[in-house]
Amino acid sequence: MNTRTQKRSPRSRPIAEAANVARFRPATRRTGAHERVFDSIVDLAPSADNPTPMVRLSKRVNAHDGFEVLLKLEGMNPFGSIKDRTALYMLNGLQLETDQALVEPSAGNTGIALAAMANARDIPIEIAVPEGTPEEKKALLRFLGAELIEVEDELCPLFPTEGARGVVKSMVESEAFGGKYVSPNQYENELNAEAHYRSTGPEIWRQTGGEIDSFYAGIGTGGTISGVGRYLKEMNPEIRIVGVEPASRHHQLSGLKRITGLPEEHYPRILDPNLLDDLVSVTDEEAFNAGIDVARKDGIMVGPTTGAVIHAALHSDTPKSGRTVLISADNAAKYVSAYAKFLPN
Repeated sequence: MNTRTQKRSPRSRPIAEAANVARFRPATRRTGAHERVFDSIVDLAPSADNPTPMVRLSKRVNAHDGFEVLLKLEGMNPFGSIKDRTALYMLNGLQLETDQALVEPSAGNTGIALAAMANARDIPIEIAVPEGTPEEKKALLRFLGAELIEVEDELCPLFPTEGARGVVKSMVESEAFGGKYVSPNQYENELNAEAHYRSTGPEIWRQTGGEIDSFYAGIGTGGTISGVGRYLKEMNPEIRIVGVEPASRHHQLSGLKRITGLPEEHYPRILDPNLLDDLVSVTDEEAFNAGIDVARKDGIMVGPTTGAVIHAALHSDTPKSGRTVLISADNAAKYVSAYAKFLPN
């Protein structure tokens, strides 16, 4: 059953910029030796001059000798997740007329980033989410004023033309709306992967000085692992690229997708499987417990998808040597109610 939260009246907005790598550099005014003032919150999006930090897991979490594990903290992006990168590149690649609005299916993070950036550019936006999306994410979307369309849909739907994606597809293509809606379409937009090829991958390479042996990331749309994986393989073909997926199609890992056993026609279109050296499946319990473990031992508050990636790196049968970088896609704040179910008494 679809429910909508009514919000704003129509308003005018400028035409979005065309994609241009130079536009992704933050515009700043320097008011002191160590102080920067930005003209827009969007200018805080990560870039070569403003990379997200990395933190090394301690021996309390990572007991493997000779195995250095670095978490890249994408939750420190201005809108709280790695999807800030995707949203910016996709928005800059759109041309909108003054009477058009954005609409996008999302498990939450992309929707939040798009809504915040759309607000900064005075663009109306509607977001379709599965009912199982964490309540914290839905609340944030409402807080941002996005018109929220909740759809009876699984977090890991089998059919890409049904559920939230099907609703958005019909809104974009229906003659009844007269071309009102435009979707960035993170699931098929090549700018999704390009964002990580142009930003996340180079950041990782520079931050590690090129000293990196493996890279782990969760698989959702496939944009992160395809973009970063392509860049790192070009720099050093010996770097192992490891994808992390849920162990079951029915899971609670918002934003991740199980690709094992998917029919070819339902495979994520922008995921390049040729880049994957390994694919690790992780259960909900393993993912949430790993997230709790790193919070209690290292004080790093990550989302459960990061927990899945940490578990895969530390406890699967993948190599445990050299230096690895793990994508921490967001933080724990959006999953407090979900984590509560896995907390020990």
